Amino acid sequence: MSQFPGRRDNLTAGPQRSYQVRPDELEGAVRETLSHQVALARPLRVDPAGQAIRRANRIRRRRTAAGLALAAVTTVLLSAGMAQLGTETRRDGSPIVVIGDPDPTNRPLPTASIPGPAPSPTTSSAHLVGETLVNAEGRRLVLPDVGPAERVQPLPSGGGWLVIGAPSIAGRSLSVVQDDGLVQVLLAGAGAIVLAPDSRQVAWLEGDDLLVAGVVGTQLIGAVRTPVPASAEPVRFVADSVLVRLDTDGAGHTLWRPGAGPLPDALDRLSLNVYGGLPDGRLVAQVTTTEPGRTCLAILAPTRHLDPVRTGCGPGLSQDGVGGVSPDGRWLLVNGGSGKAGRSLLVDLQRLGPGATAVAAGPAMTGVIVWSDETQASYLDGTGELVQVDVGQVRAGKPATPAAVPGVPAGERPILVNGF
Repeated sequence: MSQFPGRRDNLTAGPQRSYQVRPDELEGAVRETLSHQVALARPLRVDPAGQAIRRANRIRRRRTAAGLALAAVTTVLLSAGMAQLGTETRRDGSPIVVIGDPDPTNRPLPTASIPGPAPSPTTSSAHLVGETLVNAEGRRLVLPDVGPAERVQPLPSGGGWLVIGAPSIAGRSLSVVQDDGLVQVLLAGAGAIVLAPDSRQVAWLEGDDLLVAGVVGTQLIGAVRTPVPASAEPVRFVADSVLVRLDTDGAGHTLWRPGAGPLPDALDRLSLNVYGGLPDGRLVAQVTTTEPGRTCLAILAPTRHLDPVRTGCGPGLSQDGVGGVSPDGRWLLVNGGSGKAGRSLLVDLQRLGPGATAVAAGPAMTGVIVWSDETQASYLDGTGELVQVDVGQVRAGKPATPAAVPGVPAGERPILVNGF
């Protein structure tokens, strides 16, 4: 019923719709309606394909960023490594520089073996196999786990030793022996090796090249190389330059300054052996003369030509090259004569000139000469005994006599070092 009387509920004024529809017509209409709805593309609330593409893009961006970061880290590490090698130019041949010990933690920590008087608090406790270190006062240290050594010097910062191995079929080695007994190899398979007096630089032969590097901690950094003749070898450091012997069987030296170009063509043809330097940088050397078999002493200017500044002839000198200059440049200890007649001589360099004279200082020297001060020197004789020279007594006609080093096993030869 309508809520308004007199009006009908159906307000449509048109004709009445017929509801008489056959079932097949109704089914066809439903099918047509549903087919129109299926054909109509409706937007999806979630796009699976778009999500997959966006996820793949994010993964690709992350991988690209990670690759760039890894490349940057690798570049930094390689740059650091190249900085350690400085301006070195790699040549053919296998490298011989070894930085670090692969696993030093597995090595045993030996204890010091120091017979005799108790060491001072500053005495090193490092060790060397088959060799004994001896200082100028006769104190000794035995350092295992390195092997036979040719020369030993303290590290620049202390806390250990730089050990040049004795020559072998495999060449020479340079190792660091720390005070706790750990051994680290810096060089292996090298030719001649020379350390600077302060142990901050090392020069060595590698095939036909001469290399120089700095010693920092337990690493070699800033290596510089130059080609050298087959007969050349480093002799000693002269300030920041390296004295190079160009003919091992005769006279001839030159000075090479690392980083300043190749080995100079100009060389000196007179010097046989260089014994050391004076405080002003000049060198004390043995030079040839016009008389066959005769040599003289000379003061050389520290130039590439090594020009003689002053020469003194007189004492008969051995050609073994063993000698050492006092810290003040006043005295030279040098071997004279040869064979059983050999002996050490003391020469006053201030009086070097025509008719120079020398006085007998003791038995013939071998190895390193260590000057404790301007008038006290020590060395080892041919039997490995320690000789302590006092300039005053030698000048008074009292040559030094050798004394055995206590505790050195028979057949072993100690190594004289300075620094403990």
